[in-house]
Amino acid sequence: MIYLIIIFTVLFSIFAFVRLDWAVMFLIAALPAYLIRFNILGLPATLLEVMIWVVFLIWLVKNFSRVKNNFLENFKKENKKIKIRYPFDWEIVLLLLVAFVAVGVSSFSFSSLGILKAYFFEPVMFFIVVLNIMKGDVGRNKILWSLAISALTVSLLAIYQKITGNFIDNPVWAAAETRRVVSFFGYPNAVGLYLGPIILIMVGWFFSALANARNDKIKIFFIGLAIIMSILSIYFAKSKGALLGVAAGLIVFGLMVNKKVRWSVVIALLLIMIGVTAYQPARKLVYDTATFKTFSGQIRMVGWEESWKMLKDGRLITGAGLANVKNAVAPYHAEGFFIKNDDPNWLKNLRNSADYRKQMWQPLEIYLYPHNIILNFWSELGLAGMMLFVWIILKYFWVGIKNYRQASEKYKYINIGLICAMVAIVVHGLVDVPYFKNDLSVMFWLFVAMISMINLEKNYGENNI
Repeated sequence: MIYLIIIFTVLFSIFAFVRLDWAVMFLIAALPAYLIRFNILGLPATLLEVMIWVVFLIWLVKNFSRVKNNFLENFKKENKKIKIRYPFDWEIVLLLLVAFVAVGVSSFSFSSLGILKAYFFEPVMFFIVVLNIMKGDVGRNKILWSLAISALTVSLLAIYQKITGNFIDNPVWAAAETRRVVSFFGYPNAVGLYLGPIILIMVGWFFSALANARNDKIKIFFIGLAIIMSILSIYFAKSKGALLGVAAGLIVFGLMVNKKVRWSVVIALLLIMIGVTAYQPARKLVYDTATFKTFSGQIRMVGWEESWKMLKDGRLITGAGLANVKNAVAPYHAEGFFIKNDDPNWLKNLRNSADYRKQMWQPLEIYLYPHNIILNFWSELGLAGMMLFVWIILKYFWVGIKNYRQASEKYKYINIGLICAMVAIVVHGLVDVPYFKNDLSVMFWLFVAMISMINLEKNYGENNI
């Protein structure tokens, strides 16, 4: 195994030295490569991390003189050169500092240092490379093609699994009557976490391609295929949070794209609301989902309660520390809980019947994260880290709206797609973990880089960034 990793690293390094932009494209398309894990001198690593280090170091070596000169220019008093700051620069510095403090809270354990490296330091390295390599329309299209290829590859395997049941390790998920696809990942929700935001980016690209005078039919077909297959894959994974996130993103997209579509979306939403209100089963489903009375909702509620108890017990400021949530929550963890249902005699039966208690009892494990975007960041990074990430997401939307108000036609729809991708991340993040995963953290900062590039291009012109 290690010899294959060495051979790949050498070949990828040569590839990156010759065509760094293509190497970045390959990396984006191969974000799930984090699943290939190994050790370097006893330290855990992934193939995705190797590629990030290769592209960053080669970019740094090839541009060292320019990077050094630009850095020194900042200290000159009389400097007529246009100074362009890195977008989200101070937020990144603060985030790395907060993350390092969170490692200290975890007593500088190997696992916490690994999380710092993989979820914060390396995604920021990739953010810097993307901003400097993938510039303008050409760079934007390279990123989009890479994301589309990645989404299509993940979706092809997922749909194959749906048809055959092959390559699904969990027997319950593999069984035809309870089948949930996992694609390359180890669990179904990972499919939705990965594909959900990409779908919204692809929708923006689809509208951009339609608006293009050349109207490339092959390109439009490919984008449309990626969108349809990605939605099907999420549906076959039965990831309700992802479907809800995609739906929320599509609604926002429709409200932003133009007046005609906006009114169509408003009318469609009104009709759906009337239908849901009139149809009792649908009304009950929406109510139970919104109030977390479903099976998965009850599990989430228990996890949130335990995480909140942990935070209140002297950890409101510091959190649990990176990679330490399971240990910190353990003293507050219940072995399981009794599943509630619509039976009016539920509590009475629970008290009087041992068989009923056995039937309603649900064992519960301690999850790595609380499965809520606020509690995830709060538990891992402390109060300051949670507030900083809220600020980063709000600033992302603010930059996107600024771009939207002054957008030229060439990046109008891509910009809307980027806004809606973050909407999908936040909405899905209400019940899941949309950041603390190798591919998702890199994807998050890729989106931040893309929306930043549009802003830089708008303010300084493509030739000056």
